[in-house]
Amino acid sequence: MAEPAFGGGVFIADKSVWTRAGHPRLLAEWATALRGGQIATCSIVKLELLYSARDAPGLASLERDLSALRDVPVTASVHREAVRAMRELAAAGPLHHRVPLPDLLIAATAQDAGLGVLHLDRHFDLLAEVLVFDSRWAADPAEL
Repeated sequence: MAEPAFGGGVFIADKSVWTRAGHPRLLAEWATALRGGQIATCSIVKLELLYSARDAPGLASLERDLSALRDVPVTASVHREAVRAMRELAAAGPLHHRVPLPDLLIAATAQDAGLGVLHLDRHFDLLAEVLVFDSRWAADPAEL
C-alpha cells in the first residue's frame, strides 16, 4: 500500500496550493491526495478559486470539479473562533493580527472540522499558534 500524500491526513487545500498543483514538484503527490480523499474545500477557497476563472465555461467547469470534494461548512462557530484568534494575535503585538481574512477563515474552518490546511503560505503557521489545526506545507516554496 502506498504512503498517503503530504504525510497523511485530510486537508483543506488553500488557494496557494491549487494554483501550483501542476508544478512538477507537486503534481504526483497532489494527484495521490485527490484520489485518496485527502483534499477538502470550503466556501472561502471555492470563492477564491472561482474568482480567478477566465469566463463562464471555465467557472462552471471548476465549480463541477470542486463539487466532487468534501465541502467543509463555514459556520457561526468558525466566525467566532476567527475573531478569537484575531484577538489573540493582536495581543501579541501591534498589527500582528493583520493576516489575510481568507486565511483566517480557512484556518478556523479547519480547526472546527478537525482537519489540517495544506498550503504554501506562511500565514498558516502563524495562525496555528492560536488555532488548533495541522499547518502543512505542500512543498518547500524554494523548490517551486
